[in-house]
Amino acid sequence: MFSPYYAWARRRGHADPQNHCALNVVLTGPGGNRWSMTERPRRSLKRDATHLEIGASSLRWDGTALEIDISETCMPVPSKIRGTVRVIPEAVTAGPFNLDMKGRHRWWPISPRCRVEVALSSPDLNWNGAGYFDTNDGDEALEDAFTTWDWCRGNTDRGASILYNVERRGGPPLALALEVDRSGAVERFDPLPVATLPATRWWRIGRQTRADAGHPVTVAETLVDAPFYARSVLNTRIAGQPVTAMHESLSLDRFSAGWVQALLPFRMPRVP
Repeated sequence: MFSPYYAWARRRGHADPQNHCALNVVLTGPGGNRWSMTERPRRSLKRDATHLEIGASSLRWDGTALEIDISETCMPVPSKIRGTVRVIPEAVTAGPFNLDMKGRHRWWPISPRCRVEVALSSPDLNWNGAGYFDTNDGDEALEDAFTTWDWCRGNTDRGASILYNVERRGGPPLALALEVDRSGAVERFDPLPVATLPATRWWRIGRQTRADAGHPVTVAETLVDAPFYARSVLNTRIAGQPVTAMHESLSLDRFSAGWVQALLPFRMPRVP
């Protein structure tokens, strides 16, 4: 999705997306952050209906949970990430939403509430807690269809709330506001007022979300501050409930900039 090599290949003509595959793993915490996203060619890819293998890492759906076996090398300072992550959905929603006017970009919040079990040997880390499981897919490059988006998700007493705000390139904006109950049933509600957040400290990524009128939103923690992307934890209020939410902001204009494309290989090397 954010591969500079795939972007360069598209400029030369038709590019095979399966020749540009990676498993992105990000660890954040008081012990320091780790990042891995090594791109691999088609010969490193194996897949069927329940299994996806990219190099030495793999994902497998066993009927009740998604099991992720991780064997990756971090960059830019080489270190290892080894271990397993299990994502156990509480319930599964009915299907995807179109993000653009032509139906070329789709987003499916498969399970807004999950239990996550992490067991890593490198680094030595074990964790259990709440998580989220979704997927994006599309038929054209993201930067061709959108300029920015922000996304926000948090558990509530009823289930989970998700806000997805998209600025389309050459089209009207999209503001999705969803309440998902514990059975996976999805109900849309009217978009909330926009709440502007401070830009990130280092790369000055603009951030905003939506929240109940009259209730301030604060950034509790910035987890990822990258040249075109930010991931944060927010304290907010959505549809009458206080929520601790995961939030992301994406600038596709920034992603497309030549200087950003030149930086990406330092964080995303490619196996020949």
